[in-house]
Amino acid sequence: MADVAVQYGRRLQRFLAARLRNAGDAPDLAQEVYLRLLRLDKHELIRNPEAYLFTVASHLLNEHTLRQSAAPVVVDLGEIFTELHTVAEHDPAEQVERQQRVQDLEQAMEKLPAKAQAALLLHRRDGYTLDEIGEQLGVSRAMAKKYLARALVHCQRRLERERKG
Repeated sequence: MADVAVQYGRRLQRFLAARLRNAGDAPDLAQEVYLRLLRLDKHELIRNPEAYLFTVASHLLNEHTLRQSAAPVVVDLGEIFTELHTVAEHDPAEQVERQQRVQDLEQAMEKLPAKAQAALLLHRRDGYTLDEIGEQLGVSRAMAKKYLARALVHCQRRLERERKG
């Protein structure tokens, strides 16, 4: 089975990278494909090692996609919120800048559709999970995730535009 890795390794990496949102996950998934092949008891019974390798890779991609879709949205506005809370209270210039950032964030949120705005508030302010947000808004978990992602990306872009001025 080691010769399969040598012979098809590059093709497997390209195959995985082309089908992943984050091509950086390709080496890890390739490693998992090889581990699954090594767990087989009777390697000699595999008639077409190449086809078997890519079949295992396809199944692994499906599993990976399912895991990723169940993972929470990862758009980090935490840095902005942390910044807003850690500004020194005694520096007037920093207080003015903080107030401006809060104002910019409020304006960005006002431009959001109602459900996207609610999803962001429920998640960031109230700590709701995607399932809880979906329940509150009367939508599926997947739709709650879309609303939240849309809101986070929108606010992040608006705040970046404001910084660049």
